[in-house]
Amino acid sequence: MTSMKGVRLGVSDNGRSLTANGAPWLYVADTAWTLFKRLNRDEVEIYLTNRAAKGFSVIQAYVLRGLEVQNRDGRLPLVDRDPTRLDEGFFGNIDWIVNRANELGLAMGLVATQGEHVKKKVNAERFKDRDEQIFNKDNAFTFGANLGRRYRDNAVVWLLGGDRSPSAEDVVVWDAIARGMKQGSDGRHLVSYHSSGAHSSSEYFHQFDWLDLNTVQSRHGSGDPNYEYIATDYSLTPVKPTLDMECRYEDHPDGALGNLREIMAGMVEPTARVDAFSARQAGYWATFAGAAGHGYGHNSIWQLHDPANPVDSRKDYSFPLLPPTKSWREAMDDEGAFGIGHLATLLHARPWHETFPDRALVRSMQGPGEDRTLGLTARDGSFAMIYLSYGNPVRIDTDRIRGDHVVSRWFDPRTGRFSGPEAVHEHGLHDFTAPSSGRGNDWVLVLEGSKRGFDR
Repeated sequence: MTSMKGVRLGVSDNGRSLTANGAPWLYVADTAWTLFKRLNRDEVEIYLTNRAAKGFSVIQAYVLRGLEVQNRDGRLPLVDRDPTRLDEGFFGNIDWIVNRANELGLAMGLVATQGEHVKKKVNAERFKDRDEQIFNKDNAFTFGANLGRRYRDNAVVWLLGGDRSPSAEDVVVWDAIARGMKQGSDGRHLVSYHSSGAHSSSEYFHQFDWLDLNTVQSRHGSGDPNYEYIATDYSLTPVKPTLDMECRYEDHPDGALGNLREIMAGMVEPTARVDAFSARQAGYWATFAGAAGHGYGHNSIWQLHDPANPVDSRKDYSFPLLPPTKSWREAMDDEGAFGIGHLATLLHARPWHETFPDRALVRSMQGPGEDRTLGLTARDGSFAMIYLSYGNPVRIDTDRIRGDHVVSRWFDPRTGRFSGPEAVHEHGLHDFTAPSSGRGNDWVLVLEGSKRGFDR
């Protein structure tokens, strides 16, 4: 593992991908929103080591998430609820975790504050016994500058918004926090915005100069076409990287049924949950639509559920009526996390940053629904990759690939393995049939021009 301490994250020259000290860098995130409050340092070590070993490159977590919730050391985040006065005990623990993550090769995707601390009258009924809104345009810049300065030499991506879409009044506050971060970090940190579900940061801040990349929160429903959000962002000018940093969490009650509000209100019990295939599919759909990476999540891990250490979920903005089914320790090794790691294996095996989403490559299976096929082609035409959600036969225009002939092989998203070169094809339209088909039998068809010569 290569340490990320002191590494400067940036944006590629063409604006499509991210870099680490100028080299291509893939954003592959796990979501542990409550990391800074729920785990002690021994547990943090277990969690971070597990994620680094699986191929993740980012851990997403909240800095401020509830003002009255102590961390495991009994510390609150702010002195007298003042965002310009960071509690050294609380933030000293964050310092340790951020540094340890960087040492293990993990950057941190830090959500600066939950939206309730900026946006007035959010969840007013649920939190009616206290006021959680503390930010205004006067203290926001200082808060952002303090965070930027504190983590200046760490590999950090800042995510504003805190799961909320902004009003015009909120935009002023978020803008001040972002400008403070840029000043405090001497411009070393990337900044984006974490909006509410079914929205992208591009809707509110694409033209702001501090917004380095767009991030999407699609939705927590199986089959949700998250590639549409990515395609929209990909078409915007100025060009900026985009990724789906919060989508369908593995083992989350399935929002495709349309009853999440009823579940959260305690009116009904969840009848279906997002499975590993659906979580994996979201990652492939996003990256094959042009995303610069992906954010995975698990319903037990984002809330770091521990039956032996219950918390006041109401204070901590967790949702006890979106109940976890297991502890975070068990959930770390669920199938979906391995699947996202295998996605990283595939992309790292080719110069993924040299590709573009190629609608002309795929001549079938591009209709709506879960059986959606998406393709990437290298800008120099040397290779292409096609994601087949259900493994059904697909027609490909191999004239999109350069060389005397085209070599095909298959990549299995469940195992992370490539087949040996399967066949040699002349140029033209060709039908390809995956080794298996049906829901859960997704495959990636890898096509290479005869002159590129990849070793797998």
